[in-house]
Amino acid sequence: MPRAGVTIERLTQVAADLADEIGFDNVTVTALARSFGVKEGSLYSHIKNMRDLRTRVALLALSELADAAGAALAGRSGKDALVAFADAYRDYAREHPGRYAAARLPLDLETAAASAAPRHSEMNRAILRGYRIPESDHIDAIRLLGSTFHGFVDLEMAQSFQHSDHVRDTAASWYRVLDILHAALSNWPPDPT
Repeated sequence: MPRAGVTIERLTQVAADLADEIGFDNVTVTALARSFGVKEGSLYSHIKNMRDLRTRVALLALSELADAAGAALAGRSGKDALVAFADAYRDYAREHPGRYAAARLPLDLETAAASAAPRHSEMNRAILRGYRIPESDHIDAIRLLGSTFHGFVDLEMAQSFQHSDHVRDTAASWYRVLDILHAALSNWPPDPT
């Protein structure tokens, strides 16, 4: 029987908060039970297993991130849209590192289709349409954007940029990378095939 005060929504929210504190991979049923002051077994009346909980946190994070990116994109196009979109991802990752990690959890196709993932894809495509990139090249361009944004943010969060011989403000590098992405998108080469 579910314990009063513990709902799937609260459980997901507490797991997301805990992920931001200790890391998404470190969230356990034991830690959550401790947060609620209940026994581990009582949480299983709300979740099937740990994968179910991790998926719920991922869905929450995808939704929050889509809301933030959508708000940032509103009324923007071209480079302004690209920078706003990228900044929304970077800011979310910095404010919610555990949720950001959760948002990248691989989901099965059915779950992904019912999540906020399609909103992320449509926002990417909206940016690309502003650059007049042919629809046949969208998947390549989306992969370019995603790998650049996520790669930079992952390295920044791991403090990998702190070890370089030449100290340059990370934000300055971020905006230089976005300038380069803008130039690449503006001069998208035709598909040789």
